[in-house]
Amino acid sequence: MSKRDLKKYLTELNKEQLEEQIIELYEKFVPVKTFYDFVFNPKEDKLLQESKTKISHEYFPIKKPNAKWRPKAKMRRSVAQKMIKHFIVLGVDPFIVADLMLYNIEIAQTFSLGNFVKQELFYKSMFNSFEQAVNFIISNGILSEFKTRILEIQQQTIQQKWKNKYDFEAILDKIDL
Repeated sequence: MSKRDLKKYLTELNKEQLEEQIIELYEKFVPVKTFYDFVFNPKEDKLLQESKTKISHEYFPIKKPNAKWRPKAKMRRSVAQKMIKHFIVLGVDPFIVADLMLYNIEIAQTFSLGNFVKQELFYKSMFNSFEQAVNFIISNGILSEFKTRILEIQQQTIQQKWKNKYDFEAILDKIDL
């Protein structure tokens, strides 16, 4: 069904029928429920904190009480990417999305500062995250608010001697920071 057909169908329904359909969608589909729950009670700060916690646990997992071993860091970029995409779909404020994007890179850099990471894919994925974050920040016109954090991330790649540090520098050269 096209968007046009849907509009035509919806105009043929009365208010009661529309309400019934929306309630049915709300009850049947988790994404619809999530959307409406967010629209009527955004709590963006709480959502941001929960997401930051999940991302940090990817790099610094919590040892369970009475466990004899500490879980190994998984370092999955996909966890953060899924949350970022969810924030964008919900229509979360771009400042909060940008904060989460940069936090993802910063926590990975904190991890790599104290742990040698030999997987080349880690560095490549952090670069991809950095490039996406910078593009998102520029496209939303909020570069001046995040300039310091962006520069700090780039400086960390140099201090930690990341193999792709020049790729990070090239991104900043393109935007004249």
